[in-house]
Amino acid sequence: MISQETFQTLTAKYVTLGCKLNFAETSTIAAELERRGVRRANADETPDVIVVNTCSVTAVADKKGRQMIRSLARRWPDAVIVATGCYAQLKPEEVAAIEGVHIVVGNDHKGELPQMLADWIDDRKDRLCVTPAKDIRRFVPSCSRGDRTRWMLKVQDGCNCFCSYCTIPMARGRSRSGSIESLVEQARGAAAAGAKEIVLTGVNIGDFGWQTDKKFIDLIRALDEVEGIERYRISSIEPDLLTDEIIEFTSVSKRFMPHFHIPLQCGDDEMLQLMRRRYDRDLFADRVKHIKRVMPDAFIGVDLIVGMRGETDERYESSKEFVSSLDITRLHVFPYSERPGTRALEIFPVIDADVQRQRTHEMIALSDKRHIAFAKKFGGEVRPVLLERLTDDGKAMEGYTDNYIRVEVEGADASMANRIVKVRLGDAKWVDDGPVVKGMIER
Repeated sequence: MISQETFQTLTAKYVTLGCKLNFAETSTIAAELERRGVRRANADETPDVIVVNTCSVTAVADKKGRQMIRSLARRWPDAVIVATGCYAQLKPEEVAAIEGVHIVVGNDHKGELPQMLADWIDDRKDRLCVTPAKDIRRFVPSCSRGDRTRWMLKVQDGCNCFCSYCTIPMARGRSRSGSIESLVEQARGAAAAGAKEIVLTGVNIGDFGWQTDKKFIDLIRALDEVEGIERYRISSIEPDLLTDEIIEFTSVSKRFMPHFHIPLQCGDDEMLQLMRRRYDRDLFADRVKHIKRVMPDAFIGVDLIVGMRGETDERYESSKEFVSSLDITRLHVFPYSERPGTRALEIFPVIDADVQRQRTHEMIALSDKRHIAFAKKFGGEVRPVLLERLTDDGKAMEGYTDNYIRVEVEGADASMANRIVKVRLGDAKWVDDGPVVKGMIER
Protein backbone atom coordinates (compact mmCIF):
# COMPACT_ATOMS: atom_id res chain seq x y z
CA MET A 1 0.00 0.00 0.00
CA ILE A 2 1.05 3.59 -0.60
CA SER A 3 2.80 5.21 2.34
CA GLN A 4 1.84 8.47 3.99
CA GLU A 5 5.26 9.77 2.97
CA THR A 6 4.42 9.20 -0.70
CA PHE A 7 1.22 11.25 -0.39
CA GLN A 8 3.19 14.03 1.24
CA THR A 9 5.36 14.42 -1.86
CA LEU A 10 2.35 15.06 -4.12
CA THR A 11 0.83 18.31 -5.28
CA ALA A 12 -2.71 18.63 -6.66
CA LYS A 13 -4.70 21.02 -8.80
CA TYR A 14 -8.52 21.21 -8.57
CA VAL A 15 -10.83 22.35 -11.36
CA THR A 16 -14.58 22.69 -10.82
CA LEU A 17 -17.24 23.20 -13.47
CA GLY A 18 -20.91 23.84 -12.76
CA CYS A 19 -22.95 24.38 -9.62
CA LYS A 20 -22.32 25.35 -6.00
CA LEU A 21 -22.79 21.72 -5.01
CA ASN A 22 -19.84 20.74 -7.20
CA PHE A 23 -17.74 23.48 -5.63
CA ALA A 24 -18.63 22.22 -2.17
CA GLU A 25 -17.72 18.65 -3.07
CA THR A 26 -14.43 19.67 -4.71
CA SER A 27 -13.47 21.54 -1.55
CA THR A 28 -14.20 18.43 0.49
CA ILE A 29 -12.10 16.26 -1.84
CA ALA A 30 -9.24 18.77 -1.54
CA ALA A 31 -9.53 18.81 2.24
CA GLU A 32 -9.40 15.00 2.39
CA LEU A 33 -6.32 14.83 0.18
CA GLU A 34 -4.66 17.63 2.15
CA ARG A 35 -5.41 15.74 5.36
CA ARG A 36 -3.39 12.88 3.91
CA GLY A 37 -0.53 15.18 3.01
CA VAL A 38 -1.26 16.14 -0.60
CA ARG A 39 -0.41 19.81 -1.00
CA ARG A 40 -2.40 22.15 -3.26
CA ALA A 41 -0.16 23.11 -6.20
CA ASN A 42 0.82 26.74 -6.55
CA ALA A 43 0.00 28.55 -9.78
CA ASP A 44 3.57 28.18 -11.09
CA GLU A 45 3.98 24.51 -10.12
CA THR A 46 3.48 21.34 -12.13
CA PRO A 47 0.79 19.31 -10.33
CA ASP A 48 1.17 15.58 -9.78
CA VAL A 49 -2.59 15.11 -9.54
CA ILE A 50 -5.43 17.00 -11.25
CA VAL A 51 -9.03 16.56 -10.09
CA VAL A 52 -11.68 17.77 -12.54
CA ASN A 53 -15.23 17.95 -11.15
CA THR A 54 -17.43 18.10 -14.24
CA CYS A 55 -20.92 19.37 -15.03
CA SER A 56 -23.48 17.98 -17.48
CA VAL A 57 -26.45 20.32 -17.18
CA THR A 58 -26.21 21.14 -20.91
CA ALA A 59 -24.44 19.83 -24.00
CA VAL A 60 -22.19 22.89 -23.71
CA ALA A 61 -21.22 21.78 -20.19
CA ASP A 62 -20.17 18.37 -21.55
CA LYS A 63 -18.10 20.08 -24.24
CA LYS A 64 -16.44 22.37 -21.68
CA GLY A 65 -15.60 19.33 -19.59
CA ARG A 66 -13.92 17.57 -22.52
CA GLN A 67 -12.05 20.71 -23.55
CA MET A 68 -10.87 21.34 -19.99
CA ILE A 69 -9.58 17.80 -19.51
CA ARG A 70 -7.76 17.81 -22.86
CA SER A 71 -6.21 21.19 -22.15
CA LEU A 72 -4.97 20.06 -18.75
CA ALA A 73 -3.60 16.80 -20.19
CA ARG A 74 -1.69 18.69 -22.89
CA ARG A 75 -0.24 21.14 -20.40
CA TRP A 76 0.70 18.54 -17.77
CA PRO A 77 1.01 15.19 -19.58
CA ASP A 78 2.61 13.44 -16.61
CA ALA A 79 -0.12 14.33 -14.12
CA VAL A 80 -2.66 11.80 -12.86
CA ILE A 81 -6.04 13.13 -14.04
CA VAL A 82 -9.10 12.21 -11.99
CA ALA A 83 -12.47 13.02 -13.57
CA THR A 84 -15.61 13.10 -11.46
CA GLY A 85 -18.97 14.91 -11.40
CA CYS A 86 -22.10 14.65 -13.51
CA TYR A 87 -20.46 14.29 -16.94
CA ALA A 88 -18.31 11.49 -15.55
CA GLN A 89 -21.42 9.91 -14.01
CA LEU A 90 -23.55 10.07 -17.15
CA LYS A 91 -20.90 9.17 -19.72
CA PRO A 92 -18.10 7.38 -17.85
CA GLU A 93 -16.74 5.43 -20.84
CA GLU A 94 -16.63 8.59 -22.95
CA VAL A 95 -14.73 10.42 -20.22
CA ALA A 96 -12.39 7.47 -19.61
CA ALA A 97 -11.52 7.46 -23.33
CA ILE A 98 -10.21 11.05 -23.19
CA GLU A 99 -6.42 10.91 -23.48
CA GLY A 100 -4.78 11.61 -20.13
CA VAL A 101 -7.65 10.47 -17.88
CA HIS A 102 -6.57 7.80 -15.40
CA ILE A 103 -9.44 7.61 -12.91
CA VAL A 104 -13.18 8.18 -13.45
CA VAL A 105 -15.22 8.55 -10.26
CA GLY A 106 -19.02 8.68 -10.19
CA ASN A 107 -20.96 11.04 -7.93
CA ASP A 108 -21.64 8.24 -5.47
CA HIS A 109 -17.93 7.58 -4.95
CA LYS A 110 -16.41 11.04 -4.54
CA GLY A 111 -15.68 10.28 -0.90
CA GLU A 112 -13.52 7.32 -1.96
CA LEU A 113 -11.40 9.35 -4.36
CA PRO A 114 -8.32 9.57 -2.09
CA GLN A 115 -8.20 5.79 -1.75
CA MET A 116 -8.65 5.30 -5.51
CA LEU A 117 -5.72 7.64 -6.09
CA ALA A 118 -3.63 5.67 -3.61
CA ASP A 119 -4.54 2.40 -5.35
CA TRP A 120 -3.64 3.86 -8.76
CA ILE A 121 -0.23 4.95 -7.48
CA ASP A 122 0.30 1.42 -6.16
CA ASP A 123 -0.51 -0.50 -9.35
CA ARG A 124 -0.75 2.15 -12.13
CA LYS A 125 -4.02 0.63 -13.38
CA ASP A 126 -6.67 3.02 -14.70
CA ARG A 127 -9.97 2.93 -12.82
CA LEU A 128 -13.62 3.54 -13.59
CA CYS A 129 -15.91 3.48 -10.57
CA VAL A 130 -19.50 4.57 -11.30
CA THR A 131 -22.74 3.33 -9.73
CA PRO A 132 -25.83 3.54 -11.99
CA ALA A 133 -28.00 6.44 -10.83
CA LYS A 134 -30.96 4.15 -10.09
CA ASP A 135 -28.83 2.33 -7.52
CA ILE A 136 -27.37 5.38 -5.76
CA ARG A 137 -28.53 5.42 -2.15
CA ARG A 138 -25.71 6.98 -0.14
CA PHE A 139 -25.58 10.58 0.99
CA VAL A 140 -21.95 11.74 0.88
CA PRO A 141 -21.51 14.68 3.29
CA SER A 142 -19.64 17.85 2.40
CA CYS A 143 -18.95 20.95 4.45
CA SER A 144 -15.99 22.97 3.37
CA ARG A 145 -14.55 26.32 2.47
CA GLY A 146 -13.26 26.89 -1.02
CA ASP A 147 -11.17 29.88 -2.01
CA ARG A 148 -13.78 32.27 -0.67
CA THR A 149 -14.75 33.31 2.82
CA ARG A 150 -18.12 31.60 2.77
CA TRP A 151 -18.52 27.89 3.44
CA MET A 152 -20.69 25.38 1.56
CA LEU A 153 -22.79 22.86 3.46
CA LYS A 154 -24.33 20.08 1.40
CA VAL A 155 -27.68 19.20 2.95
CA GLN A 156 -29.33 17.18 0.17
CA ASP A 157 -28.50 15.35 -3.06
CA GLY A 158 -30.43 13.87 -5.97
CA CYS A 159 -33.86 14.71 -7.36
CA ASN A 160 -37.22 12.96 -7.82
CA CYS A 161 -38.76 15.48 -10.20
CA PHE A 162 -37.69 14.30 -13.69
CA CYS A 163 -38.43 17.56 -15.49
CA SER A 164 -38.66 16.91 -19.21
CA TYR A 165 -35.47 18.81 -20.13
CA CYS A 166 -33.24 17.63 -17.28
CA THR A 167 -30.71 14.82 -16.78
CA ILE A 168 -29.88 15.61 -13.17
CA PRO A 169 -31.85 12.64 -11.70
CA MET A 170 -29.85 10.41 -14.07
CA ALA A 171 -26.61 11.99 -12.88
CA ARG A 172 -27.32 12.40 -9.17
CA GLY A 173 -29.89 9.70 -8.40
CA ARG A 174 -32.97 9.97 -6.21
CA SER A 175 -33.41 12.53 -3.44
CA ARG A 176 -31.58 11.86 -0.18
CA SER A 177 -30.38 13.97 2.71
CA GLY A 178 -28.11 14.13 5.70
CA SER A 179 -29.58 14.02 9.18
CA ILE A 180 -30.31 17.29 10.97
CA GLU A 181 -28.00 16.24 13.80
CA SER A 182 -25.06 15.57 11.47
CA LEU A 183 -25.59 18.81 9.54
CA VAL A 184 -25.79 20.88 12.72
CA GLU A 185 -22.56 19.24 13.90
CA GLN A 186 -20.87 20.12 10.60
CA ALA A 187 -22.04 23.73 10.95
CA ARG A 188 -20.62 23.83 14.47
CA GLY A 189 -17.33 22.52 13.12
CA ALA A 190 -17.30 25.25 10.48
CA ALA A 191 -18.01 27.87 13.16
CA ALA A 192 -15.12 26.54 15.24
CA ALA A 193 -12.90 26.92 12.16
CA GLY A 194 -13.91 30.58 11.83
CA ALA A 195 -16.83 30.41 9.40
CA LYS A 196 -19.16 33.40 9.43
CA GLU A 197 -21.34 32.48 6.44
CA ILE A 198 -22.62 29.13 5.18
CA VAL A 199 -24.45 28.48 1.91
CA LEU A 200 -26.82 25.50 2.03
CA THR A 201 -26.33 23.49 -1.15
CA GLY A 202 -27.99 20.53 -2.80
CA VAL A 203 -29.79 19.49 -5.97
CA ASN A 204 -33.30 20.06 -4.63
CA ILE A 205 -32.84 21.25 -1.06
CA GLY A 206 -36.52 21.99 -0.46
CA ASP A 207 -37.01 18.22 -0.69
CA PHE A 208 -34.82 17.77 2.38
CA GLY A 209 -35.99 14.91 4.57
CA TRP A 210 -37.93 13.12 1.83
CA GLN A 211 -39.28 9.81 3.19
CA THR A 212 -38.67 10.94 6.79
CA ASP A 213 -40.68 12.97 9.27
CA LYS A 214 -38.27 15.92 8.94
CA LYS A 215 -38.61 18.84 6.55
CA PHE A 216 -36.42 21.68 5.33
CA ILE A 217 -38.04 24.06 7.82
CA ASP A 218 -36.89 21.76 10.65
CA LEU A 219 -33.34 21.89 9.34
CA ILE A 220 -33.12 25.66 9.05
CA ARG A 221 -34.63 26.13 12.50
CA ALA A 222 -31.92 23.89 13.94
CA LEU A 223 -29.11 25.58 12.01
CA ASP A 224 -30.36 29.00 13.12
CA GLU A 225 -29.35 28.07 16.67
CA VAL A 226 -25.70 27.30 15.86
CA GLU A 227 -23.56 29.85 17.67
CA GLY A 228 -20.78 31.51 15.69
CA ILE A 229 -22.44 31.35 12.28
CA GLU A 230 -23.76 34.81 11.47
CA ARG A 231 -25.17 34.17 8.01
CA TYR A 232 -26.86 31.39 6.09
CA ARG A 233 -27.94 31.56 2.47
CA ILE A 234 -30.30 29.14 0.74
CA SER A 235 -28.65 28.39 -2.60
CA SER A 236 -31.80 27.48 -4.57
CA ILE A 237 -35.26 26.24 -3.68
CA GLU A 238 -38.17 25.13 -5.86
CA PRO A 239 -41.22 27.45 -5.69
CA ASP A 240 -43.62 24.64 -4.74
CA LEU A 241 -41.31 23.70 -1.84
CA LEU A 242 -40.77 27.29 -0.68
CA THR A 243 -43.55 27.29 1.89
CA ASP A 244 -45.12 30.21 3.73
CA GLU A 245 -43.48 28.80 6.85
CA ILE A 246 -39.99 29.01 5.33
CA ILE A 247 -40.55 32.56 4.09
CA GLU A 248 -41.95 33.73 7.42
CA PHE A 249 -39.14 32.07 9.37
CA THR A 250 -36.48 33.67 7.18
CA SER A 251 -38.05 37.09 7.73
CA VAL A 252 -37.53 36.84 11.50
CA SER A 253 -34.45 34.62 11.58
CA LYS A 254 -31.34 35.62 13.45
CA ARG A 255 -29.06 34.25 10.76
CA PHE A 256 -30.86 33.45 7.49
CA MET A 257 -30.35 36.24 4.99
CA PRO A 258 -33.06 37.98 2.89
CA HIS A 259 -31.77 36.25 -0.23
CA PHE A 260 -33.65 33.72 -2.34
CA HIS A 261 -32.90 31.87 -5.55
CA ILE A 262 -36.03 30.35 -7.10
CA PRO A 263 -36.10 28.39 -10.39
CA LEU A 264 -38.97 29.53 -12.62
CA GLN A 265 -37.68 28.12 -15.96
CA CYS A 266 -40.57 29.65 -17.92
CA GLY A 267 -43.34 32.16 -17.27
CA ASP A 268 -45.94 30.47 -19.48
CA ASP A 269 -48.24 27.83 -17.99
CA GLU A 270 -48.38 25.69 -21.13
CA MET A 271 -44.59 25.57 -21.23
CA LEU A 272 -44.44 24.73 -17.52
CA GLN A 273 -46.65 21.72 -18.23
CA LEU A 274 -44.41 20.65 -21.12
CA MET A 275 -41.43 21.03 -18.81
CA ARG A 276 -43.21 18.82 -16.24
CA ARG A 277 -42.76 21.47 -13.54
CA ARG A 278 -44.81 21.11 -10.39
CA TYR A 279 -46.36 24.58 -10.16
CA ASP A 280 -47.98 27.23 -12.30
CA ARG A 281 -47.08 30.87 -12.65
CA ASP A 282 -49.75 32.01 -10.19
CA LEU A 283 -48.02 30.03 -7.45
CA PHE A 284 -44.65 31.49 -8.46
CA ALA A 285 -46.01 35.04 -8.41
CA ASP A 286 -47.50 34.39 -4.98
CA ARG A 287 -44.10 33.25 -3.63
CA VAL A 288 -42.42 36.43 -4.89
CA LYS A 289 -45.16 38.66 -3.48
CA HIS A 290 -45.01 36.94 -0.10
CA ILE A 291 -41.23 37.40 0.12
CA LYS A 292 -41.45 41.07 -0.79
CA ARG A 293 -44.32 41.64 1.61
CA VAL A 294 -42.35 40.46 4.65
CA MET A 295 -38.82 41.27 3.36
CA PRO A 296 -39.05 44.29 1.03
CA ASP A 297 -35.24 44.45 0.68
CA ALA A 298 -34.82 40.78 -0.29
CA PHE A 299 -32.70 39.77 -3.25
CA ILE A 300 -34.60 37.32 -5.48
CA GLY A 301 -32.69 35.51 -8.21
CA VAL A 302 -34.63 33.47 -10.77
CA ASP A 303 -33.55 30.71 -13.20
CA LEU A 304 -35.02 30.90 -16.69
CA ILE A 305 -34.70 28.57 -19.69
CA VAL A 306 -35.40 30.10 -23.10
CA GLY A 307 -35.86 28.52 -26.49
CA MET A 308 -36.94 25.10 -25.30
CA ARG A 309 -38.80 22.87 -27.75
CA GLY A 310 -42.43 23.96 -27.78
CA GLU A 311 -41.71 27.60 -26.89
CA THR A 312 -43.69 29.19 -29.71
CA ASP A 313 -43.64 32.95 -30.25
CA GLU A 314 -46.90 33.25 -28.30
CA ARG A 315 -45.60 31.22 -25.36
CA TYR A 316 -42.35 33.16 -25.27
CA GLU A 317 -44.17 36.51 -25.26
CA SER A 318 -46.42 35.21 -22.48
CA SER A 319 -43.36 34.21 -20.48
CA LYS A 320 -41.57 37.50 -21.09
CA GLU A 321 -44.64 39.50 -20.02
CA PHE A 322 -44.97 37.47 -16.83
CA VAL A 323 -41.30 37.72 -15.91
CA SER A 324 -41.39 41.47 -16.52
CA SER A 325 -44.26 41.77 -14.05
CA LEU A 326 -42.32 40.15 -11.17
CA ASP A 327 -40.53 42.14 -8.48
CA ILE A 328 -37.30 40.18 -8.83
CA THR A 329 -33.63 41.16 -8.78
CA ARG A 330 -31.81 39.04 -11.31
CA LEU A 331 -32.39 36.38 -13.96
CA HIS A 332 -30.01 33.51 -14.58
CA VAL A 333 -30.81 32.87 -18.24
CA PHE A 334 -30.00 29.53 -19.87
CA PRO A 335 -30.60 28.76 -23.55
CA TYR A 336 -32.25 25.36 -23.85
CA SER A 337 -29.87 22.49 -24.54
CA GLU A 338 -31.03 19.11 -25.79
CA ARG A 339 -30.04 16.22 -23.56
CA PRO A 340 -30.14 12.54 -24.58
CA GLY A 341 -32.76 10.45 -22.83
CA THR A 342 -35.05 13.34 -21.86
CA ARG A 343 -38.77 13.61 -22.63
CA ALA A 344 -38.25 17.06 -24.12
CA LEU A 345 -36.99 15.44 -27.31
CA GLU A 346 -40.59 14.39 -28.00
CA ILE A 347 -41.82 18.02 -27.97
CA PHE A 348 -42.31 20.15 -31.09
CA PRO A 349 -41.72 22.62 -32.59
CA VAL A 350 -37.95 22.89 -32.33
CA ILE A 351 -36.86 26.51 -31.86
CA ASP A 352 -34.40 27.98 -34.34
CA ALA A 353 -30.95 28.69 -32.85
CA ASP A 354 -31.02 32.35 -33.95
CA VAL A 355 -34.42 32.83 -32.30
CA GLN A 356 -33.11 31.18 -29.16
CA ARG A 357 -30.12 33.54 -29.07
CA GLN A 358 -32.36 36.58 -29.55
CA ARG A 359 -34.62 35.53 -26.69
CA THR A 360 -31.61 34.90 -24.48
CA HIS A 361 -30.26 38.40 -25.18
CA GLU A 362 -33.65 39.98 -24.45
CA MET A 363 -33.99 38.25 -21.10
CA ILE A 364 -30.41 39.04 -20.10
CA ALA A 365 -31.05 42.71 -20.92
CA LEU A 366 -34.10 42.65 -18.65
CA SER A 367 -32.03 41.01 -15.92
CA ASP A 368 -29.23 43.57 -16.15
CA LYS A 369 -31.72 46.42 -15.89
CA ARG A 370 -33.32 44.93 -12.78
CA HIS A 371 -30.00 44.06 -11.16
CA ILE A 372 -28.47 47.54 -11.41
CA ALA A 373 -31.72 49.15 -10.29
CA PHE A 374 -31.76 46.95 -7.19
CA ALA A 375 -28.16 47.86 -6.32
CA LYS A 376 -28.82 51.58 -6.75
CA LYS A 377 -31.96 51.42 -4.64
CA PHE A 378 -29.97 51.20 -1.41
CA GLY A 379 -27.59 54.11 -2.01
CA GLY A 380 -27.09 56.04 1.22
CA GLU A 381 -28.23 53.18 3.45
CA VAL A 382 -26.06 51.41 6.00
CA ARG A 383 -25.99 47.63 5.64
CA PRO A 384 -23.81 44.82 7.06
CA VAL A 385 -21.11 43.56 4.68
CA LEU A 386 -19.04 40.41 5.09
CA LEU A 387 -15.57 41.35 3.84
CA GLU A 388 -14.11 38.62 1.64
CA ARG A 389 -11.08 39.65 -0.39
CA LEU A 390 -8.94 42.51 -1.64
CA THR A 391 -9.99 44.12 -4.89
CA ASP A 392 -7.67 43.60 -7.85
CA ASP A 393 -5.99 46.97 -7.31
CA GLY A 394 -5.52 46.24 -3.59
CA LYS A 395 -7.14 49.53 -2.56
CA ALA A 396 -10.35 48.16 -1.04
CA MET A 397 -12.01 45.01 0.25
CA GLU A 398 -14.85 43.33 -1.58
CA GLY A 399 -17.82 41.70 0.11
CA TYR A 400 -21.59 41.25 0.07
CA THR A 401 -24.41 42.81 2.02
CA ASP A 402 -27.02 40.72 3.78
CA ASN A 403 -29.22 41.03 0.68
CA TYR A 404 -26.38 40.08 -1.67
CA ILE A 405 -25.23 43.40 -3.08
CA ARG A 406 -21.58 43.31 -4.12
CA VAL A 407 -19.68 46.11 -2.41
CA GLU A 408 -16.17 47.54 -2.66
CA VAL A 409 -15.39 48.89 0.80
CA GLU A 410 -12.87 51.69 0.94
CA GLY A 411 -10.79 51.97 4.08
CA ALA A 412 -10.73 48.20 4.61
CA ASP A 413 -7.64 46.01 4.23
CA ALA A 414 -6.78 42.31 4.08
CA SER A 415 -6.55 42.03 7.86
CA MET A 416 -10.32 42.57 8.00
CA ALA A 417 -11.21 39.54 5.85
CA ASN A 418 -14.04 37.42 7.24
CA ARG A 419 -15.38 40.28 9.36
CA ILE A 420 -18.87 41.74 9.12
CA VAL A 421 -18.84 45.54 9.22
CA LYS A 422 -21.48 48.22 8.81
CA VAL A 423 -21.03 50.00 5.49
CA ARG A 424 -22.70 53.08 4.09
CA LEU A 425 -23.51 52.30 0.48
CA GLY A 426 -22.79 54.72 -2.32
CA ASP A 427 -23.44 54.67 -6.04
CA ALA A 428 -23.52 51.51 -8.14
CA LYS A 429 -21.68 50.88 -11.39
CA TRP A 430 -21.59 47.95 -13.78
CA VAL A 431 -18.40 45.89 -13.60
CA ASP A 432 -17.90 42.80 -15.77
CA ASP A 433 -21.07 40.76 -15.19
CA GLY A 434 -22.89 42.72 -12.50
CA PRO A 435 -23.28 45.86 -10.42
CA VAL A 436 -20.75 46.89 -7.79
CA VAL A 437 -21.49 49.45 -5.09
CA LYS A 438 -18.85 51.68 -3.55
CA GLY A 439 -19.07 51.86 0.23
CA MET A 440 -17.39 53.32 3.31
CA ILE A 441 -17.18 51.73 6.75
CA GLU A 442 -19.59 53.44 9.11
CA ARG A 443 -17.58 54.44 12.15
